[in-house]
Amino acid sequence: MGAQLRVYRQKIRSAQTTKKITRAMELISASRIQKAQARMAASAPYARAVTRAVSAVATYSNVDHVLTTERENPRRAAVVVFSSDRGLAGGFSSQVIREANELRTRLEGEGLEVVNYLVGRKAVQYYAFRRRTAAKEWMGGTDQPTFETAKDIADTLVDAFIASGENEGVDEIHIVYNRFVSLVTQTPEIVRVLPLEIVDGVEEPGESDVLPLYEFEPEVDDVLGALLPVYIESRIFNAMLQSAASEHAARQKAMKSATDNADKLIREYTRLANNARQAEITQQISEIVGGADALVSAK
Repeated sequence: MGAQLRVYRQKIRSAQTTKKITRAMELISASRIQKAQARMAASAPYARAVTRAVSAVATYSNVDHVLTTERENPRRAAVVVFSSDRGLAGGFSSQVIREANELRTRLEGEGLEVVNYLVGRKAVQYYAFRRRTAAKEWMGGTDQPTFETAKDIADTLVDAFIASGENEGVDEIHIVYNRFVSLVTQTPEIVRVLPLEIVDGVEEPGESDVLPLYEFEPEVDDVLGALLPVYIESRIFNAMLQSAASEHAARQKAMKSATDNADKLIREYTRLANNARQAEITQQISEIVGGADALVSAK
């Protein structure tokens, strides 16, 4: 009984230590998620302004630009997966990787070769374990993304898209990331960024409406050439900010569940330890009473 009691007490101490760690990580994520949400809100006006500008130029001009033109016979498609660098975030990385695998299956069913671009150590480890190659990888800072990283990713993707027709070029670019809905919900989302699909920022004109006329200075090609890379950068950076906020929210939820489970374990092990201690006391009393009876009988 004594050995069993020592085991339960050791388990209680382990659960208490685990609870302190998970509680601290929960509080850290709760503080960081506020900053992540603030960064998302601060970047929203710029993203909307860029979207309106690109929508206006792309909608009301008849110029075929390389970034807005559908390829006749697409051969390769790039898939950018945004995961996390660290674990202990529940299903944050696994759900976005699962969505990327479903996208890969769909694209391959359409006859496209998939080229992987990975953001975050978890995605890199997942693809490396399964011996899947990646065209380029970015690791570090997924919980606090920087615009420099977003620009590097955007430049790499645009260069690969422009180089279509060559061995290293791609004809489509898709991004897969976790969209921040609330502190409880983060949903994986797939967005095709190239060829450009403008889905917001411009309302469809009515029958009696007159389409606006735009004069471009310099030419339309130059305006699109300057705006579209900025638009791609803003979409990539927005995806990184969404992913960072989702990561903090997922980690906070996971650590809260771990803390609650530690509390349950502590209560359960405390009950078992009390039962073991009571059984040990009962056994000792029984041994003492049995020894006393034996002495009385001997006399």
